[in-house]
Amino acid sequence: QVQLVESGGGLVQPGGSLRLSCVASGFTLDSHTIGWFRQAPGKEREEVSCISGTDGSTYYADSVKGRFTISRDNAKNTVYLQMNSPKPEDTAVYYCAGSLGPFCGLGTPSLVGYWGQGTLVTVSP
Repeated sequence: QVQLVESGGGLVQPGGSLRLSCVASGFTLDSHTIGWFRQAPGKEREEVSCISGTDGSTYYADSVKGRFTISRDNAKNTVYLQMNSPKPEDTAVYYCAGSLGPFCGLGTPSLVGYWGQGTLVTVSP
């Protein structure tokens, strides 16, 4: 059974740091595209970052480039999103996403095969 379980969300101050984790089961990360989307209240789900299952290349949305870092630990079958210098506009529910096919940089949630349950990140003083 395929499952993605996120953790690490919570309240963080602007300029602080937070690390999200996503543990995968039922499939191996290194053969899949894996990444993070987010959805703020009243807004559409948007792609934040991902790692290509084909060549391991990474993608970042312009809004997080230089502040967020995605990484993958194949031994732990876990993907991380390191969030540095978060801003209030980063407040959202963050979802781990995985797929056998590509979706990096396409910004299309319908291409994602597997979703986690989401973890809430709130950036506030």
